[in-house]
Amino acid sequence: MTDVADLLPALGLRVSGGDLELRGVTDDLVAELADLAARGVHHPDRMPFTYPWTDAAPEDFGRSFAQYHWRTRAEFSPSSWALNLAVLHRGRVVGVQGVTTSDFLVTRTGETGSWLGLAHQGKGLGTVMRQVMCAFLFDHLDFTEITSGAFSDNPASLTVSAKVGHVANGTRRLERRGEQAEMTQLVLTPAAFRRGPQALEVEGVDAFRRLIGLDVAS
Repeated sequence: MTDVADLLPALGLRVSGGDLELRGVTDDLVAELADLAARGVHHPDRMPFTYPWTDAAPEDFGRSFAQYHWRTRAEFSPSSWALNLAVLHRGRVVGVQGVTTSDFLVTRTGETGSWLGLAHQGKGLGTVMRQVMCAFLFDHLDFTEITSGAFSDNPASLTVSAKVGHVANGTRRLERRGEQAEMTQLVLTPAAFRRGPQALEVEGVDAFRRLIGLDVAS
């Protein structure tokens, strides 16, 4: 019998490193993640994201959150895709680590993004989940460059980037809640990547590689 992961290989991905696991966001995880995010991702007075998804009204938050994840599935194509993976620490859902890319077969680059529930911040998980994701992208999906970005008033994210080996790659001005904000752009190469001690265990990668156009027989 065909499984949903056969139709949507991202849902069958599992990337484990130490106590951390990144897993495809199935519908049961969408609901669990929505509840976690609704309990808080950042202080209400701050906005760390370029798209202010956490500003959704409480009565709309869960639906909007789920629609985003369903939309990334529906719009997934080899030419433009987003891979969002639920982050589990010792079996407990703590956040999401993702990457987005366009024209990947040519560019071999993409931009990471992530979030952690407030109760799980300040424990070093942000660094480990980025290390696990970047190791997966470099070692198993043939990325040759990984970008990221953070507002200048988000030192926690910038610190994580520095620990992983990202270097500054310019700045740009963005609108944020009606005001101008400065975004620091960052880039990571395999040579600069500071790996964690975690040895990766990966499941479901072969089907995902074929989905994005890698390993296709000529």
